[in-house]
Amino acid sequence: MEKLNYKHLQYFWAVARTGSVTRAAEQLGVSMQTISGQIAKLERQLGRALFRQQGRGLELTEAGRQAQGYADRIFLLGEELAEAMADARLDHMQRLAAGISDVLPKSIASRLLRPAMPTEPGQLRLSCSEGDFEELMGELGRHKLDLVLADRPVASGEQQQYQSWPLLRCPVLLLASPELRARYQPGFPASLRQAPLLLPSRDYVLRRQLEHWFESQDIRPTVVGECDDYALMETFARQSLGLCPTPALADDSDAHPGLEAIGMLEGVWEHYYVTASRRKLQHPALLAILNAWS
Repeated sequence: MEKLNYKHLQYFWAVARTGSVTRAAEQLGVSMQTISGQIAKLERQLGRALFRQQGRGLELTEAGRQAQGYADRIFLLGEELAEAMADARLDHMQRLAAGISDVLPKSIASRLLRPAMPTEPGQLRLSCSEGDFEELMGELGRHKLDLVLADRPVASGEQQQYQSWPLLRCPVLLLASPELRARYQPGFPASLRQAPLLLPSRDYVLRRQLEHWFESQDIRPTVVGECDDYALMETFARQSLGLCPTPALADDSDAHPGLEAIGMLEGVWEHYYVTASRRKLQHPALLAILNAWS
């Protein structure tokens, strides 16, 4: 297929949005014959009819509806481009698009990103997207993200395209409401047999470590819930529904209001990584993060 003519697509888009060749011609300041001729050329190129006659008006075909969806994205992106280029701060502001794996606690994610934030406001525009690790890696591959924060590095088969760096390693602490702590802290960890336990979902790397730790201690707690979000897990723990693990940082003793420590899970560690495309290795924000956590 020959290269798409975006002028033809623009005329089609105007008719699709207004529902009329007459209104589209008035909007674009061209004749109706010009509009009709350009759309006919687009239909011949695509090999599909984009409109059908409906009474005295036009109706989009199924191909036309799909084409309108693509045109919407193309021209709305064009409008965003124009707005971005018109921003007077553009020459003085960096942009950082960070993907954050949904298994990362929000407090950890903000801590890892903090070195990238300049001391003066207006020097960096930070955009954060949360999602599944594989989805975020897809966005990274499409250059919609500059980096991805996660609890795992990139797979070995993808290391030619991407590079991962370890940023932080945290021991893991078991938390409980005051009521459950009083019941299960004495005699820890043997006291955890049959204890109600809230666990991260099986998407977490930590989940496998926790299962191995309990097995090595010959402890079989009762799993009462699985969560994709640490905040939700801690909310259930505050309601005395179960004990919950959390990464332990030296200076976040007040980060878990309403919960108290039962004990450290010796030998269990939570690891956090940043991954970037090898094309983006010189991004100033990425370098600032790596320098701060190396």
